[in-house]
Amino acid sequence: MFDAIQIDKSEEGQSVTLTQVSPDALPEGDVLVDVAYSTLNYKDALAITGASPVVRSFPMVPGIDFSGIVAESAHPDFKAGDRVVLNGWGVGEKHWGGLAGQARVKGDWLVPLPDGISLKQAMAIGTAGYTAMLCVMALDRQGVTPEKGEIVVTGAAGGVGSVAVALLAKRGYQVAAVTGRTSETDYLTGLGASSIVDRAELSAPGRPLGKERWAGAVDVAGSTVLANVLAAIKYRGAVAACGLAAGMDLPASVAPFILRGVTLVGVDSVMCPREERMEAWRLLAEELDLDKLDSMITEVPMDKVIETAPLFLEGKIRGRIVVPVAPDLA
Repeated sequence: MFDAIQIDKSEEGQSVTLTQVSPDALPEGDVLVDVAYSTLNYKDALAITGASPVVRSFPMVPGIDFSGIVAESAHPDFKAGDRVVLNGWGVGEKHWGGLAGQARVKGDWLVPLPDGISLKQAMAIGTAGYTAMLCVMALDRQGVTPEKGEIVVTGAAGGVGSVAVALLAKRGYQVAAVTGRTSETDYLTGLGASSIVDRAELSAPGRPLGKERWAGAVDVAGSTVLANVLAAIKYRGAVAACGLAAGMDLPASVAPFILRGVTLVGVDSVMCPREERMEAWRLLAEELDLDKLDSMITEVPMDKVIETAPLFLEGKIRGRIVVPVAPDLA
């Protein structure tokens, strides 16, 4: 038996408990992993609180991320003792996830953890950091280089934003960090932000086309924020969009696209092909300043996960939440 966060649903509604689970209850898969660390992401918070219908079947163990050690494997790419990380693939939504002592998954969903990244650091990075790297890679493919100008990162104090600021700064970009919390200024400049933008500047409806301010953007917000960012992107700039924290709508016009040649690139981390995942994790191992990563981490034990989840929806989470499930494995 092992500890697990479990979400159930009945006629009375959704319930979430920290409980004991038997390995026999785990879903099908060709690799069994002893989970060392998991994490809390915005999507996990939606699942645990029931604020959005993230969970597709019940009972469900949430946790879209985990890192750990392979215990058993029938997959040709993995053997017992391998260090692995998993992000996405519907884990924690349709397939039991990482907020449990063990996880049984498809080996095709796993990525070997690169040398130089510990199991704890892998979850300090997590889906948020891996998504941030996918966004940086997308801007790179669009030819948005440091000499083109400043990059704006929305939701900069959150998980994706924090890592994006650190990665872009390490690559030599000037980074404008958007936040609604002025108290996070020192944190963001410590990550490498060159300027701070008050979220209020981008939250109200704006003009279809504004002054050219930024060469590119990493956007986690969507809605009016993304529309205003698009309106302020320089000629032939690009925006990597990966979130909807401000809403799923996009009240924008075609003006940035047809008058300035702006590119809007959608970034999906859930079903991203394995080859691109491998490249993202390779680059994270090479480029992410692990000392800065430490400043992003807040550890939350398993017995505090359920009460912590609502804080995401209240905008009270900074950086990355790491959940030590069995840290002795590390």
